Amino acid sequence: MPKISTSDFKNGLTLQFPDDIYTIIEFLHVKPGKGGAFVRSKIKGITNGKTIERTFRAGETLESVRVERHPHTYLYNDGDVYYFMHQETYEQIGVNSKAVDRPEFMKESEQVYLVFNADTETVLFTELPDHVILEVVDTEPGFKGDTATGAVKQAKLETGAVINVPLFINTGDRLKVDAANGSYIERVKS
Repeated sequence: MPKISTSDFKNGLTLQFPDDIYTIIEFLHVKPGKGGAFVRSKIKGITNGKTIERTFRAGETLESVRVERHPHTYLYNDGDVYYFMHQETYEQIGVNSKAVDRPEFMKESEQVYLVFNADTETVLFTELPDHVILEVVDTEPGFKGDTATGAVKQAKLETGAVINVPLFINTGDRLKVDAANGSYIERVKS
């Protein structure tokens, strides 16, 4: 596996540790007035899903994992297995549900990126687009004038996810949703 220095850190970089493969979520190079420089980072385990904070000495070398991202179309899920089709080769692949990130925001026939370990050709995890467009299938009716208070209500989306939305949202509305945290962004005109 290739070695990488802490000076080459960037978000999304994947590192090999004895217990798991981790991806860097965020990092900060720190140069204190006294003592050596270091890198404070937040990393997330690929298979265990744990997010931990870790500090590395400046110039420390680590083993990186070479990953490849390929666009796939989400087809369906069958219990614990989600099926995707490569958009160029039409090859279908089944992925264990533990490797699927935020499945409650995946809609059939939508594009998802599968992230592979390039050395072992195994799927590490899935990446959704930053924003997804989903239809509201169930919510309490909205009323005129409900925009001033900033109050929210719950809405069930076509994928089964339940999110908080402004009071003026109605059943049948199409919403732009932040896939990373499941928050409402805006109503989309059809």
